Amino acid sequence: MSSEGSAGVLRPWSDQDDLADAITRLLEARPGGRLDLAECLAVARRIDRNDEDSWYREWMQCADTMRAAAGGALKEGQLQTAFRKWSRAVDCYEAAACPLSGSRSRQTVVLARMRECARDFLRCAEPQGEVVTIPWRTDYPLEAYFLPAPGDGRRAPTLICIGEPGRRKETSLFRLAAHAEQRGLALLVVDLLGAGPDCRFEEIVGRRDLESAIASVTDYVTSRDDVDEARIAILADDWSSSFVARGIALDPRYAAAVCDAGLWDIHERVFLSRRLAASERGRMSIASDGLAARQIMCPLLVTVPERGWLRADIAARLIAQIKREHPDITLKIFPGEGADSLEADVFVFDWIARRLAESPRRPG
Repeated sequence: MSSEGSAGVLRPWSDQDDLADAITRLLEARPGGRLDLAECLAVARRIDRNDEDSWYREWMQCADTMRAAAGGALKEGQLQTAFRKWSRAVDCYEAAACPLSGSRSRQTVVLARMRECARDFLRCAEPQGEVVTIPWRTDYPLEAYFLPAPGDGRRAPTLICIGEPGRRKETSLFRLAAHAEQRGLALLVVDLLGAGPDCRFEEIVGRRDLESAIASVTDYVTSRDDVDEARIAILADDWSSSFVARGIALDPRYAAAVCDAGLWDIHERVFLSRRLAASERGRMSIASDGLAARQIMCPLLVTVPERGWLRADIAARLIAQIKREHPDITLKIFPGEGADSLEADVFVFDWIARRLAESPRRPG
């Protein structure tokens, strides 16, 4: 896609960052789910800037059309086409959910339809996938999608994908499913939005113990008889906190991990320290920088976009410091402003597959 064409789509939304970001994600998403320039232009031209409901209405119409096309392709036995249409429908539903100030009723409708796309795919996957509920907090279980590894049903190496706060598991499922299948991995994707038709995430997003969810998810995965508990990897989908790094610190059950290594926490501490008075700054400890990464017991991969919220040279310096105490940590810097490209996903999955192949297999 040309930069001029992309800029043309984004220009009307240049004063609304959340809507411009939503369109950018549609244009730059995985190849199977990415809307091409013509499709984005067609939707964008129909949106009336003077009608606050127009954004939601047009993207929902586009998503519903994609979902209907997926159903038609499935009836004709064209599973790969159906997969691409479901994937694109999920991306459009996610766009419809912006801006974040949209009503709860609309958010509920969007989430329900995204889940329906995922469930339709899981039902026709081979082997068939599952929707599972994972106990976490007493009144707040987690919902996840599990795709068994291809093969004869033996215990398989498994990847847990945890959606960072605000990330939806449906987008992760469609982006990562083929990568896992190609490498013989079982895949579990989970987010923090909870189970059921309503999004209750705002009830727990500010909690200081979000990382406790990770242990609950891993407890579930290790309880399955089709998972090799000696070969489990974990992937934090996106960077919007360090809760995955904190959650896997001191937990010996992972054979490999892909996360921010606690860099987000370091970034936040430095940001806050610069806004404190000199007397207060002295009482704020920076000595624990990288503590989570130093406590993680398994091989660790950190991926950073060349132009992102954290400068690549700063990330390299921090990882070099952490490497003194955690030698098996790898930093990969990808060109551009995001690490959500096909190139990044292939690199991450190849790294995970190598690490899991190096781990001793559980007999049986």
